[in-house]
Amino acid sequence: MARKKSQHITLPTLPLRDMVVYPHMVLPLFVGRAKSVAALNTAMTADQTVFLLAQKNGNDEDPGVNDLHETGTIAEILQVLKLPDGTVKVLVEGKQRASVNALQDTGELFEAQVTVLADSIAAPADQEALRRSLLSQFDQYAKHNKKIAAEVLASIQEIEDNSRLADTIAAHLQLKLEQRQKLLELADVGERMEFLLAQIEGELEISQLEKRIRGKVKRQMEKNQRDYYLNEQIK
Repeated sequence: MARKKSQHITLPTLPLRDMVVYPHMVLPLFVGRAKSVAALNTAMTADQTVFLLAQKNGNDEDPGVNDLHETGTIAEILQVLKLPDGTVKVLVEGKQRASVNALQDTGELFEAQVTVLADSIAAPADQEALRRSLLSQFDQYAKHNKKIAAEVLASIQEIEDNSRLADTIAAHLQLKLEQRQKLLELADVGERMEFLLAQIEGELEISQLEKRIRGKVKRQMEKNQRDYYLNEQIK
């Protein structure tokens, strides 16, 4: 199994509520808390790099160092826009997974010393088998979900890097926050793909069960209507 060289860096840290950002994701964040704004300002005066770390409890307005997860995402700040209400809209792009070595609250902002989590790559044959299974299952998921555009499916099929493929598919799944965090913590690409396969298969089973239940209810309603009609005819 191959593993890329790890790196150690210190970054201003932005706590996230009810959200996990993966590498390669580009999305807007709305920032209003003082420490988060300070973290953004610090990042902008340096190399525009920030560490995104999900809160354990999204309802916590003032989290401490123990209220944040220990694995997050190094991200590049692409754009910052100050809004009239005082909040800041920031466009970020996830770059790399990283684990926290030390996290401190300076009083002004959170700052984390992190280790970049390099991808672990399994044997090519195993990776290809997982890749094919994942793409096939995601295609079935998209057909049941009906909210994933054909263009998205086509673009995902073109992704050659399996780490990026797994993270991109994860971004389009309706996963619970705990599941998203678990996936972020998996540096092993094979394990990440297996985890996604299990989640998709579970969703497909639920979808099929819901379809059977709807069919059963529909048939029962039609039977009740026929029985009512016949009873009315007899009267």
